[in-house]
Amino acid sequence: MKRQRLLLAAAIAAALGMNAIRAEAASGIDACMDTVSAQYPGNVVKVERKIEGGEPIYEFDVRGKDGKMYDIECSAKTGKITEVEEEVETPDHPRFKEKVKFSLDQAKEIALQKHPGKIVEIEYEIESDGAASYEFDIVGKDGKEMKVEVDATTGKIVEANEETWQIGIE
Repeated sequence: MKRQRLLLAAAIAAALGMNAIRAEAASGIDACMDTVSAQYPGNVVKVERKIEGGEPIYEFDVRGKDGKMYDIECSAKTGKITEVEEEVETPDHPRFKEKVKFSLDQAKEIALQKHPGKIVEIEYEIESDGAASYEFDIVGKDGKEMKVEVDATTGKIVEANEETWQIGIE
């Protein structure tokens, strides 16, 4: 985990510059990394920073020791976990598929109507309450990236946040 932390810090420093890194560290990335690592042991494969409700949030993609992939959100201000979702590989995963009433194409259309641009990533998620959602990373014409989550059962946008940076693979 120390090696991951050093690599993460180096990547963030390169992406943001040292002054920004000091501000981020003061805002809680270390606390978030400690909390996430303690509660969800495994390998961090990606970290994103987004603005949710005006607040900075870190989202860690963790391949758990249990073999599952988790998207874990943590408050940059408090260092506390605010949301945990299980990411599944395909929309054909049984727990995802049983909830689907809106197809992937329908969900894409819903997301792009509200946030036009190019979809650069799609994830299939099982929420902590068992609901299924599609999550799209959409790059708008202005170059900003939005994370847009569409409920697979209701077709409603349940979350839309600006992603400010990412370290790791899409």
